[in-house]
Amino acid sequence: VKTWVKQALAQGSQGGGLGIEPMPEIDFSQFGDIETQELTRINKLTGKFLSRNWLTIPHVTQFDEADITELEKFRKQLNKENEKEGIRITVLAFLMKALVSALKEFPRFNSSLDHTGENLILKKYINIGVAMDTADGLVVPVIRDCDRKTLFELAAELIETSKRARDKKLSPADMSGGCITISSLGGIGGTAFTPIVNAPEVAILGVSRSSMKPVYKDGGFEARLMLPLSLSYDHRVIDGADGARFTSYLSRVLSDTRRLLL
Repeated sequence: VKTWVKQALAQGSQGGGLGIEPMPEIDFSQFGDIETQELTRINKLTGKFLSRNWLTIPHVTQFDEADITELEKFRKQLNKENEKEGIRITVLAFLMKALVSALKEFPRFNSSLDHTGENLILKKYINIGVAMDTADGLVVPVIRDCDRKTLFELAAELIETSKRARDKKLSPADMSGGCITISSLGGIGGTAFTPIVNAPEVAILGVSRSSMKPVYKDGGFEARLMLPLSLSYDHRVIDGADGARFTSYLSRVLSDTRRLLL
């Protein structure tokens, strides 16, 4: 009996034995005109991968906001100073630097469960995946050794990687070895969302569009630029208290860029 239970649990942890009925086959043409489009190869691979992650990982999403008023002023100043060199720093580069600091402060977020689900592998390197929207679907290239790169180096690599993604020049190696992923929809819109953990990582940071909001500060309300954060994590590895501490820490770092020097 014990042997059978162990085997059943192992199958469940791998996504088997879930007892989910397949979707019924429906002739949609009976309701009106239709057009059939085949999914791209990336669509198919991403769909299988995300379905497995959603079904096998107990997700929790923590929402927070970061005051990036001063960060945005600093970012625009840097871009103006380096305009002749053609360097353009985005908020995403600052987010990557902030994540490096947060992963050092909370090393459990920089880990993965092994194949048995009984051991936690803590990583001593920091590679950050960045979800990118392409014509063929979603891809997540990985920027390596982010803790060893400057803000300018990260900004330049993001531009180069984005171009390679659009040109379909990413290899499987370019999309492996990540520690945590950033999914940014700030350029499109929305106020919050629930990103799916990019296994074998244990957390993913979702970022929505920043907006001006009245914030009570020093006895009065001020207009501040607030950035919505949505952190999804694997509840087997990270509990709710640490999830809240992580987003609170990120918020503090992003609100005062001087903390990135610590």
